[in-house]
Amino acid sequence: MKTLFKYYGPAILWALFIFVMCSIHLGKIAESPMFFPGFDKLVHCGFFFVLVVFYANGLIRQLSTLYVPYKGIILFTVIAIAYGGAIELLQLLIFTWRSGEWNDLFADGVGAAMGAFSVLVTFSALKYVKK
Repeated sequence: MKTLFKYYGPAILWALFIFVMCSIHLGKIAESPMFFPGFDKLVHCGFFFVLVVFYANGLIRQLSTLYVPYKGIILFTVIAIAYGGAIELLQLLIFTWRSGEWNDLFADGVGAAMGAFSVLVTFSALKYVKK
C-alpha cells in the first residue's frame, strides 16, 4: 500500500479531486456569465488529461525507466474512461443536483486519450534526443 501511494499518490489524489468536483452542488455558479457554453466539457477534458498524465508519471517512477509500456497506458486510459462513466452514473442516479450526460463522458474520454497520446509522443521524442 505504501508503494502505491509512493508512486501513484498524485494520480489518486487527483482522482479524488475529480470525484469531489463532479459531485458538489454548484448552485448559481454554473449559470454565471463568466463561464461560456461548453466550459463544463473543457473542464472534464482537462481533468482526465491530467489524471492520465499523473498515472503515467507514477508508472515511469515505479519502473525507473524512460520507457512507457503501451499496455499500461492503454489500460489506464480505459480505466480512466470507466471512472468517468461511473461518475456520470453517480451524477444521474445519486447526485440528483447534477446531471449525468453522455457529452461529459465523451469529454472525459477525449481528455484521457489526449493525455495518453501526449505521454506517448513525449517519450517517443525522448528517444531521439542527442546525448
